[in-house]
Amino acid sequence: MVIDGNLGVTWVGCLQMKNWLGKIIGAAIGFYSGGPIGLVLGVLLGNAFDKTQRRRAEDALGGGSKGVLQTVFFQATFNVMGKMAKADGNVSEKEIDLARQVMTRMALNEAQRRDAMQLFNDGKAADFSVESILADLAEVIGRRASLAQIFLEIQLQAAYVDGALSVPERNLLQIISSHLGINRIQFEIMHQRIRAQMHFSAGRRANKPANAKNLANAYQVLGLNAEVDDVELKKAYRRLMNQHHPDKLVAKGLPAEMMAIAKEKTQDIQQAYEEIQKARKALKPRPA
Repeated sequence: MVIDGNLGVTWVGCLQMKNWLGKIIGAAIGFYSGGPIGLVLGVLLGNAFDKTQRRRAEDALGGGSKGVLQTVFFQATFNVMGKMAKADGNVSEKEIDLARQVMTRMALNEAQRRDAMQLFNDGKAADFSVESILADLAEVIGRRASLAQIFLEIQLQAAYVDGALSVPERNLLQIISSHLGINRIQFEIMHQRIRAQMHFSAGRRANKPANAKNLANAYQVLGLNAEVDDVELKKAYRRLMNQHHPDKLVAKGLPAEMMAIAKEKTQDIQQAYEEIQKARKALKPRPA
């Protein structure tokens, strides 16, 4: 994927104008020539015109809407990570290191790393409009809820890199959620799940032996409590694996470079499920 400065923003701004231009012109001509009925017909014709113009804009850019989505997603990821790092006033080495780790996990080449770091630095600027880039992201994501969720998950991890969630960081996360259509209940569920996933992953990387705390985190990774039955457990596991499946996310517009991040999430979900299964199997009475 080639990152080109304000490419995604320019394209989105163009589409936002094209989204309503045809409708307005069609409505005006229709109403003038045919009154209320003409107005309705004019809006319908204008809507068809808008769709045609949208397709032409996508084709002119190259790669269609998926290519644009990937570009804007990439741009927003690092812009908002920069904004998150600066949210509490000071940008720590841990926050800068996380941005670099994400670039490494994405296997970016030197040119892409420079672009990503510039986006990160742009996001740190006092006059950077996070509302604008989030509006652009929401525009290209549309109803792809899984992409909105993984974007928020990445930013949650960025917020927690220093070990705690400050009030300004939480406020920024709420702004992100609002733009992407994630309500407060959904946010809290994701928040608890991601926090548990970070603890669970840290324990797994450190090869710590299984214990009650790890098991509790494993349940929270799946968004569950220990009282759920095996059927609900499997349903939750399959749902999360489906939501985070790398191939499906890339097909929906996740930048291919972010596939490694998606794979890590599915590995954590898989490991959490297996740990719970192992614990439950140990508790079942052996046949006489």
